[in-house]
Amino acid sequence: MSQAQNGNTVKIHYTGTLDDGTVFDSSNGREPLEFTLGSGGVIPGFESAVTGMSVGETKTVTIPPEQAYGQYQEEMTQQVPRSAIPPEIELQVGIILSAEAPDGSQVSFVVKAFDDEEVTIDGNHPLAGRDLTFALELIEIS
Repeated sequence: MSQAQNGNTVKIHYTGTLDDGTVFDSSNGREPLEFTLGSGGVIPGFESAVTGMSVGETKTVTIPPEQAYGQYQEEMTQQVPRSAIPPEIELQVGIILSAEAPDGSQVSFVVKAFDDEEVTIDGNHPLAGRDLTFALELIEIS
């Protein structure tokens, strides 16, 4: 039976949960996730977990922050003047704002708090600093 290896395109069903059992993402009810091992299309720990699996195999893995979205970094949270946010944007705690970085790439921030003078934004990925548990089922290797 062949096993998934670097360079293979795989299809996998998954359910991702946090320590408290909260589901943060799942392919249930959707097509399986398709990606090529070694391409960097998924977090490193997910890719490592799938490598070596056979079609039909299932397993559950817990991925630490270092192999997922990194540790939470306080310095990625900052306060900006309310005037820096376009007036047509209706601010709400939890919304995601995008901006262009100096190198032209897009960066996203989550609004953590705001008042008439300042907006607190957080540039960390929402899952930074969290252990992520995935139930995996390998559907196809090509």
